[in-house]
Amino acid sequence: MTATRQINLPSRLESVDEAAMTVDEFARSCGFGDDFISSIDLAIRESVANAVKHGNKFDESKQVELTIADSDEAFEVIVRDHGAGFDVDDVPDPTNPENLLKANGRGILFMNAFMDEVRWENHAGGGMVVKMLKKK
Repeated sequence: MTATRQINLPSRLESVDEAAMTVDEFARSCGFGDDFISSIDLAIRESVANAVKHGNKFDESKQVELTIADSDEAFEVIVRDHGAGFDVDDVPDPTNPENLLKANGRGILFMNAFMDEVRWENHAGGGMVVKMLKKK
């Protein structure tokens, strides 16, 4: 059986903490402990911050949609913004020596480091969707 929760957040930085707290509470209600929750926390914060800042560009008329689900195989997080979208391959690799001082790309690196699967998709209704899985 899959437990699911969905919330819509305004496009402001305070939504990052709200998303992290929501995921924390949901994960605890599903029986996950501190180690698991801390391992996904940074990925949640980065994905929501990116949706607020880069996707919706702080436009509070646009929501950030957060869906979290716990199934037998994995814990899934889906974050959708309503921005113009982007190509993840165009983001500079922050581990490349020529990019070490650039701020861009670190969030994607963190998401990939802390989650088992990360996928970006353009949503048919506009915006970007990032789907992240943490396997059990």
